[in-house]
Amino acid sequence: MERPAWAPRSIDISVPSVSRIYDYYLGGSHNFEVDREAARRAMEFMPGLPRIMQANRAFMRRAVRFAVAEGVTQFLDIGSGIPTHGNVHEVAQAAAPGARVMYVDHDPVAVAHSEAVLAGNDDADVVAADLRKPREILSSPQVRQLIDLNRPVALLLVAILHFVEDTDDPYGAVAELREALAPGSLLILTHASYEGIPLPPERAEGAVDVYKDIRNPLIMRSRNEIERFFEGYDMVEPGLVPMPRWRPDTAPEDDDPYAYSGFAGVGRTA
Repeated sequence: MERPAWAPRSIDISVPSVSRIYDYYLGGSHNFEVDREAARRAMEFMPGLPRIMQANRAFMRRAVRFAVAEGVTQFLDIGSGIPTHGNVHEVAQAAAPGARVMYVDHDPVAVAHSEAVLAGNDDADVVAADLRKPREILSSPQVRQLIDLNRPVALLLVAILHFVEDTDDPYGAVAELREALAPGSLLILTHASYEGIPLPPERAEGAVDVYKDIRNPLIMRSRNEIERFFEGYDMVEPGLVPMPRWRPDTAPEDDDPYAYSGFAGVGRTA
């Protein structure tokens, strides 16, 4: 297998990666055949997966613009993945020049790409770190240099928590991050769920099994379980809803039913 110039030497390109599979669903070019194969296997069970990812990105962009409109111009995006067109820094800095964006990911490909994309952008940076170790994120020199934790921050946990198993205490990690944020900070979150998927659960389970096979289990949580991540936050209207229903730019009635899989919400610290 040919190693493209953009792939860091340290990564095993024979093993699929969640962030490269996501890149493939979004029509990106930073993925390998092994990622495309896993994505196609999952799509045999859930053909609407790319549509779910697009709805996810569209929500993220609306939520970033909402944050800027609320006067929040610092963004901490954990599990940021491979930067594709319309990423957080592009949306935030278009709406508020000088907005600061810190990307965090533990996938070396995502980090390498982010470094390439952000070269020359003094208000955005990336750090290799893991959501399951919040202290390492918060104390990293890059985060401390770019983000002022004494001022409100928008914390993005978009399509990441469903890759954290209960044994790794995702609720504890989210609470620890919340404790570090100034009043008026925002939590911007999306999460996969069987609720809303226009398929019988046993069919959707086939797609979930593909992720299990590549050792990145996809943890489907209920709406109530997802709502628990917002403990200590006041929900912003309209609350925790399917992604297209969160402050849509246009009427979402005609949207693909797959776009309504999973939940999205924004919370504010008091």
